[in-house]
Amino acid sequence: MRRSVLRAAAPAGEEQENTPLPPAAPAPAPVVQQRLRTEFPFELPRGYVDEAGTVHRDGVMRLATARDELVPLRDIRVQENPAYLSVVLLGRVITRLGTLPLVHDGIVENMFASDLAFLQDFYRQVNAEGHTRATVECPHCAEPFEVELGGSRLGES
Repeated sequence: MRRSVLRAAAPAGEEQENTPLPPAAPAPAPVVQQRLRTEFPFELPRGYVDEAGTVHRDGVMRLATARDELVPLRDIRVQENPAYLSVVLLGRVITRLGTLPLVHDGIVENMFASDLAFLQDFYRQVNAEGHTRATVECPHCAEPFEVELGGSRLGES
């Protein structure tokens, strides 16, 4: 194998010196930008029933900000009844529910208890753990596997 050498021009009358090239620096690794997922679809187990009797089940929840968690603490309803915190908080982070033009805490407080419990669990999954997958174990063979919690119906995996 033949090495390349750099030959510098020497002044007249002097010998040229063979100087090997320094090893090339490794090429920088390509930068892969990951996009942060900020919205998560869900499907309510029962669904919200509006004044016209329409059932709304499909929705979207966004990641909560620090402001989302702080603002409800100033709400008089939350100060009088701390259990109301999740209702106000969910009213801020649910961005879409069926064909409703707007989702707010008044919608959340009129949901069925099973839907409220589902949304509270979903909120914790999305915001505390950063994903909507959970590792579970098969009851028959004890083999671990993952299930997707977001957007699935209650009892489905």
